[in-house]
Formats: sequence, C-alpha cells, structure tokens
Amino acid sequence: MGLSLIAVALNWQLLLVILEVAVGLGMVIFVHELGHFVVAKLCGVKCEKFYLGFDIYGLKLAKFQWGETQYGIGILPLGGYVKMLGQDDNPAKAAEERERSRLAADPNSPAAPLGDPTETQQLDPRSYMAKSVPQRMAIISAGVIMNLIFACLMGAVAYGLGVKDLACGISAVFPGEAAWRANLQPGDMFVQIGDSGNRTLRFRDLMNAVALCDMEKGIDFQVKRPGVDELFWVNVKPDLDQRRMRPTIGVVQPLTTKLSETKPAIDYTPAEKVAAFKSGDQIVMIGDASMQCFADIDQQLARHSGETLRFRVERQSQGTGSKEAQAGELVDIEVPPRPMRTFGLVMKMGKITAIQADSPAAKADLRAGDRISAIDGNGPGDPLRLPAALRRRAGQTITLSIARQGSGGQDETLEKQITLRDPVSSDESQAPGSALAVPALGITYRVLNVVQGTEKGSPAAGATLTQDGKPAGESSLAPGDEIVRAEFTFPTNLKEPEDGKAVLSPDAVEFGADAPNWPFFMYQMQWMPPGTEITFTLKDQRKTTLEVVDAEDWYFANRGLIPAMEFTTARAHSVGEALVMGGQETVEAAAGVYGFLRKIGTQVSPYMLGGPKTIAEAAGSAAYRGIADLLIFLTMLSANLAVINFLPIPLLDGGHMVFLLLEGIFRRPVSEKVIVAFHYLGFVFIISLMLFVLGLDFGLIPRPH
Repeated sequence: MGLSLIAVALNWQLLLVILEVAVGLGMVIFVHELGHFVVAKLCGVKCEKFYLGFDIYGLKLAKFQWGETQYGIGILPLGGYVKMLGQDDNPAKAAEERERSRLAADPNSPAAPLGDPTETQQLDPRSYMAKSVPQRMAIISAGVIMNLIFACLMGAVAYGLGVKDLACGISAVFPGEAAWRANLQPGDMFVQIGDSGNRTLRFRDLMNAVALCDMEKGIDFQVKRPGVDELFWVNVKPDLDQRRMRPTIGVVQPLTTKLSETKPAIDYTPAEKVAAFKSGDQIVMIGDASMQCFADIDQQLARHSGETLRFRVERQSQGTGSKEAQAGELVDIEVPPRPMRTFGLVMKMGKITAIQADSPAAKADLRAGDRISAIDGNGPGDPLRLPAALRRRAGQTITLSIARQGSGGQDETLEKQITLRDPVSSDESQAPGSALAVPALGITYRVLNVVQGTEKGSPAAGATLTQDGKPAGESSLAPGDEIVRAEFTFPTNLKEPEDGKAVLSPDAVEFGADAPNWPFFMYQMQWMPPGTEITFTLKDQRKTTLEVVDAEDWYFANRGLIPAMEFTTARAHSVGEALVMGGQETVEAAAGVYGFLRKIGTQVSPYMLGGPKTIAEAAGSAAYRGIADLLIFLTMLSANLAVINFLPIPLLDGGHMVFLLLEGIFRRPVSEKVIVAFHYLGFVFIISLMLFVLGLDFGLIPRPH
C-alpha cells in the first residue's frame, strides 16, 4: 500500500510537470499568434482560423467556431498559425488564396497581375493583401513584439519569485586547457566578464561569453580569489573543441563546503565506506585547517592524499517549532586515504603540451613540444606516477633534463634547475582528451597509448593475450604494444538501483592519435566498483582482460564526498525592479541567440541545435526545479522565437517583412513569381532544418562527443 501511494505521488508530480510544460510552451506559441490575430483584427482583416499546432490533412484535437473565426488545436504540435483572408504561406496555394480574396461581386473579371494599380480595387477590403504596407508590417511584426513582451513579463514574475542560478565561479580546471594555461584556480569567482558591469554574474553568463567570444582577442575576466585581497584581471583565449561543439575554457561549476542534500558520498569510496557523513553536513575543518571554501578542501586533499584525515563537520539539526535548519553538533570523522586503482601497466610519456602561466615551468622557459628525458639524472619513470612523486618534493630544487627540437631539426638536450611549488589543487584529468598535469611544475604532457613496461607482480605482468578467442602467438604484453580500446566489465553483484555502474564512467574508452584519452581513462577507473575488469584491445586486435587492483604508495586525492553546488539567488524587491530585471533577461536571451546564429557553422557547431524533443526536455527539467526556473526558461524560449521568427527567411515573419520593405521602397509589390520562388526556397530550407533537428533529437543523426 505504501509503495502504491508513493508511485501515485510520483505520477502526480510527473503529470503536474507535464501540464506545466505543456501550458508554458503553448503560451509561447499562443502569444505569438495572438499578436498577429489582434493587430489583424484591428486593421480590419478577416481572420478565418486561429490554431495552436497544425491541422494537417484536417486532423485536429479540438475546434470551435466563434463569429467568423474557427479556433482549434491541431494534431501536429510544432507551432501555430492565424489564417487570414488573402494570405497563405504555402506557395502552392498563394495564387489560389489571392483569387479567393477577390470581390465576390465581380467573379468573372480577369484578375489583375500582382502590382497592377487595379489590383487593390479587385480585392476584398477585408483581405490581408488589400491593406496598406504599414498595416501589413504591423500585422507581421506583432507576433515578434508579443513574444518579447511575454518574455519580459515571464522574466519579471520569475525574478519576483527569486531566480536561483549557479554562481559564476569554478571548482576545477581541466589540465592543459585555456583556464588552466591562464592560471585560473579552483575557488576563483568572476566579478566581471568583459564590460558586463557591476552586477551579479551567473555561470551561464560565463558559458555564453565563452561560446560567443572573439577567439583571437579572448575574454577578460575580473577575478576574486580566496586569500587574495585585491581583484585582478585575467585574459583567457578559449579553445575550439569539436567534441564539445563550441569554444570552452575547461572549467567546472563552483562547489561549496556543504555536502549534497541528496547523497553525501559516492559509492565504494572511503567517504562512503566510513558511513558517517550525512546529507547537508558542512565541512568546517580538515585536520587543523579551517575550510572557508571548496578550494580549501581541494587543496588539503591534494596535499595529504596519502594520509588518514580528520574531517570536522557541522551537522544541521531541526530547531523546535522552526522550519529552518539550525546549527547543530560538530562531528569528527576519520577518512582513510584512497589508493589509486591500477592494473600495473606503465605507458610511454609523450611531449609537453602546455605550460601554466606564472608556474615554475614558465619561469624556467619550458615549452610545449619539449620532452622530459630525466629528473636528477634518472629516467622519469611511470608518467602517471610522476605528478604524485614531484608533489611530495614540493619546495625542493630538481634538475630537469629535456629534449627540445633545435633549429636543424635535431633534438638537443637542455638542463633546467627548477624549484617545485606546493600545488593548490589536484588538477585531475576529468575530460576526454585531457593531458596529464604535473601541478608542482605547472606543465601538462600526453600519456601515449603505447606500452613501456609492466609493474612486477601486477595483473598486467601476468596478462594472457588472445586473438579471435584463442591464445595469441605473443602471449604477454610487451613494450611497444599499442592499446586502442578499453572496455569495462562491471561485477554482477552490485547494489541496485543507484549503486550499480558508476555514473561517471563510460562503457568503453577509445585511444589513438585523435583520442589521447589515457589520463581520462585512468581518472574514470578510480570510480569503478571493486571487481571491475577491463578488456584491452591492441592495434593488431589481440585482447587481454585485467582486474583492477589498489596500488601501493600511490593515492587518489578525491575521497568520494559529493559537495553541493554553489548558487546565487536574484530577487526583485519591487514591481519596477522586477520589470527591469525581466527586460534585461529578455535582451540577453535575444542577443545570445542572435550571437549563436552568427557563429553557427564557424565556432559553434550546428550539432548544438535542438528540436521539439530537446525543448520539451529542457522545459521539463526547468519545471522540476521550480516555477521560477520554468518561467526563466520560457523567457529565453520566447525571446529566441522572436529573434528566429524575424530572420529574413522566406515563410518566416522576417521574410515577409523584407518583401514589404521592398514594396514600400518601390511603391509596388514584388513580382508574384519572385515571391513564390523564394517561398519554395524557404520551404525547402525550413523542412530540411526541421528534419535535421528532429534527427538530432531522436538520435538518428549522432552528435559528436
């Protein structure tokens, strides 16, 4: 009975979200068509139909007649339309509609050609074509204007309720990427982006600015850094990564010192195994260090990855008779270190790929393209273990030998005396294609998918190779073997439902010159449940399956806690302020979609487009978060519809405006043949675009990853 009631409650919640989304999306379409309808009526045009959705082949969900207009809901929910006498966007019916709008009193007189002075004398005065150019412009533009007004109002209501957004800061940077190279650090908060002015920024402002920036000039960020008294400016030049389909700088959204309200720790990690953390706990100390922000946590974990750490958390308790959580007890929790999960393969080190600004490497004039050949006279060893080894030597001076290509094309050996720094973050390779960072030096390098050797006594050392299911001629892994694919096989006895396969992990990772994913693969492997096996495929199609084991004297900094994301809430304190904030949101949304369309095909991939399914899913996600989020989404959608509808594309409102402008300039309508030809081109373009986005929506056209 209890489960049934829960299921019913969940279903009602789902039904409520579906209803909210349907009403919200319907309103965006409704207000657009209402604009056309009202202004057409005011201009004396006969409106024969007002429909939400398209009644293709006469199929409709509902209809009723009121006066001279039929109102209804069409079977195809991809928009709406107002049918006016004498106007039809279908080029095949344009001539027929013009003929139908002639005066009934003169049915046998020949129709004057479009543009003839007697044309308007033959048209029904209530037809669309009989109206003046300014009147028709007003009718056409009314839909867009109504969408902008609607967007402002929805934004105003949202800000009246309070809009919760991710704060404009970062909790991690991807090694080697733009933010890392510019020496942005976890905990940095952005006060201004370019000339954004003195206002509260959101993480989406950061993403939009990066996506639409001038790639050559980059973006100027004014940064507030924990422990630094004064604000400072940093210029970052984004990377254009086809897998992400738009420019990025390689940052992760900001986190707090408070644990997630839904789940405090990730399964199979030390933080989860101690079974002492609770959702909503506030981390106030680690060891003897006070935790003021997430960057403090990251730094302590990176510095003491091999030690058992004492976490002091402040646990919230419910005050008597109060609806607000009150400060409760302080709880100390000991969390053991987290051994790296490995299988004993030592891979070949590649070249240095990036140098971090203001780092020891930058001061020593290390360069991208250099290759580390020795450290204090000894080989660099396992490239995956090197960052941890140098981290333990923070403050010491090392002799770094590098091979650098000389002017004659031959490598020359250089020696650099470098004092290692104490890293401020772990700089994990969380993204596909990421290089491996050495925070103590401030460099990243590739880890190649070529075997250099195996660790004694490891699973890799005892690997058995097969080919086509049979023992291979070369039965063990050897230096020079090239691995092209790794597939994960998860144990079958996992807890259900959320404790199964790690949500961070893919089923397989590919390797190659275009997929330098070994550091990313090792990062993903740390989240695997115990008992996970990995099947490696070599370039010659030989295979081997290895079990993941815990390494000795090598530790992973992250102990599995799930911090809550850092949000900021913007709320209007008066109707006037709400309208201003709603207007600003509308302007930003309209400018954003305009900028997106300008950049599409160059620095923004067309694969980022989405159709009805994508829009409905985004609206549903916003509705689940709350009514204010849904209203902000509708603000964005309505502003987007206004901009897109006013593009100078035949069949869209903007296309009609172009023909009306030409008619106003030349004092006669554009040739009917020209209009029909352009309408056919517009029809083909729109249908092609619709098929493309529907293909993306339903996975028929794969998006790059």
